Amino acid sequence: MINNPYLQSYRNYLRLERSLSSNSIEAYLGDLNKLFQYFESLGQTPQVKEISSADLKFFISWINDLGMLASTQARVVSGLKSFFSFLMLEELIADDPSALLETPRLTRHLPDTIDIHEINAMIDVIDASKPDGMRNKAILETLYGCGLRVSELINLKISDVFEENEYIRVTGKGNKERLVPIGSTALKYINIYRQETRVHLPIKRGFEDYIFLNRSGTRLSRISVFSIVKTLAERSGLKKSISPHTFRHSFATHLIEGGADLRAVQEMLGHSSITTTEIYTHLDRDYLRGIITEFHPRS
Repeated sequence: MINNPYLQSYRNYLRLERSLSSNSIEAYLGDLNKLFQYFESLGQTPQVKEISSADLKFFISWINDLGMLASTQARVVSGLKSFFSFLMLEELIADDPSALLETPRLTRHLPDTIDIHEINAMIDVIDASKPDGMRNKAILETLYGCGLRVSELINLKISDVFEENEYIRVTGKGNKERLVPIGSTALKYINIYRQETRVHLPIKRGFEDYIFLNRSGTRLSRISVFSIVKTLAERSGLKKSISPHTFRHSFATHLIEGGADLRAVQEMLGHSSITTTEIYTHLDRDYLRGIITEFHPRS
């Protein structure tokens, strides 16, 4: 393991100065632990100040030989660079051994999508006579109608819905808030669910403002939403691998294919970079190049 003073100082840096979540901090520290596991496999216990650029290159080669995905390797390299940059910032080391590390080239895969007929098929197999039927309709309509991440859906609150203006307030990654338009269909099912089902639930203290609840009256979990979507996909006869994120992909793809501006979709998805939004599109590359040309200041 990393020398405790370095570890604790870096943990405090990530938490206080980088404002990272506890999960992100543990991911960074876990990747650093892999580096020291590598040294242990060689029977070595070097001090942090003794680690060289060659050591790090051999380590990256080692995790590659273990079969680690390129995306995971890229994350590890990013974590190493962050750690040694911190040590340089604190003047704990004189040279940064990670400066010349190269990030593995990543292959960007187009995400799966479903068309409107497949979405309707999933909604049609919902049994509205069951207590959770209208809730599940509202969930699917909100996922598709707003392009939400599953974590954003389960944390959506009644106070986040501005019905008159047809907007919802979404808290995304890094606790960043954004306003996303919500269509009349999703609003209709949310209201029916609230008025006909949710009102009869034994809502537990502290969960009064959350929209989507389970039968016990607490916030719906991520696993529950995944299970709902998977079950409905199977019932409707879809052979594709469907998850809640599929609705987010489909939301973005259908908007772009309908002529929506890529920057507008970027805002609605809560992406910090427009290049991230680009992977949600299945469009002619000349069209995307034209969008970048129009909006990028260096074009």
